Amino acid sequence: MANKEKTVWDIHAGRTGDADELFLKQNCVAIGWAEMDDLKSVLPNRDAFKAKFLEKYPQTKPGAIPVQAGQIFRFVHELSIDDFIIYPSKLTRQINIGQVIGEYQYNPTLATGYPHQRSVKWLRQLPRTNFTQGALYEIGSAMSLFQVKSYAEEFLAAIESKSIPQSAPVTSDETVALVAEEIEQTTRDFLLKKLAQELKGHPLAHFVAHLLGTMGYRTRVSPPGPDGGIDILAHKDELGFEPPIIKVQVKGSEGSIGAPAVQALYGNIDGANHEFGLFVALGTFTPQAQIFARSKSNLRLIDGEQLVNLVLEHYEDFDSQYKGRLPLKRVYVPNVDTGE
Repeated sequence: MANKEKTVWDIHAGRTGDADELFLKQNCVAIGWAEMDDLKSVLPNRDAFKAKFLEKYPQTKPGAIPVQAGQIFRFVHELSIDDFIIYPSKLTRQINIGQVIGEYQYNPTLATGYPHQRSVKWLRQLPRTNFTQGALYEIGSAMSLFQVKSYAEEFLAAIESKSIPQSAPVTSDETVALVAEEIEQTTRDFLLKKLAQELKGHPLAHFVAHLLGTMGYRTRVSPPGPDGGIDILAHKDELGFEPPIIKVQVKGSEGSIGAPAVQALYGNIDGANHEFGLFVALGTFTPQAQIFARSKSNLRLIDGEQLVNLVLEHYEDFDSQYKGRLPLKRVYVPNVDTGE
């Protein structure tokens, strides 16, 4: 078998694996987009497929049309007989590897939601644990159909029962590290966007006060309107008489906060009476603002990234109001030591 000459594809059976039985019991692979009808009548070029797609799905966002029409075009015209195809079943958690043995067929009677089909001869069914994390990540794409490139040789070797190439132990797989970093960064971006959109203006001050409350402080939020640059007073004692007193300014802008704004906050701090200043911003601080803050032992700056750190650290103690506005679900990702 000349593996290097073979093309390997990956296909998914819907978001929930709803076409699993069709694929495995009927020995085929299929895609949806049922409104497209029989695609043999469409000219064999991408522009024709995009035009047909727009005709049938006029509400689709312009940027999504080339992606979705492209997948359909590949299924009809680029997927070839003798190509290998991988189907990771969401229901059985098995990796199914087969070979395409039939041309494109339109058959809405076999499965209404998946009328565009190709016959397949299934060759191997293997547990996910037989493959490296990098290979599993590559076939985990959200696209319905795509060509496997980086780990194609690993799947081809599995067909022939050859040992799977292991360039490194799973604990040092760089792909796993990248996945974990991508999930973390996506979560951080989500939180900053939600804070900027859902808690504009004065509500952000109430949120920061709530966050400080989960850290053990008692807080008082200034009413809307002129506040003299102080949005929150935070203290440890019940009445707010005992030092230290923290004066907090909150800025919801996502730009960069300069030294004048930070200096203005510090001008309201009475260091002799053990007062402290805290400037919380969704954006960043200029180097000049940071230098000024570092020169003052009773002044602290918290930018957007640091605010997200605190949100993640204290999220479990938030009340339902803020958990509803910042919906997160606890997940576990590999803690990969890359040796750096």
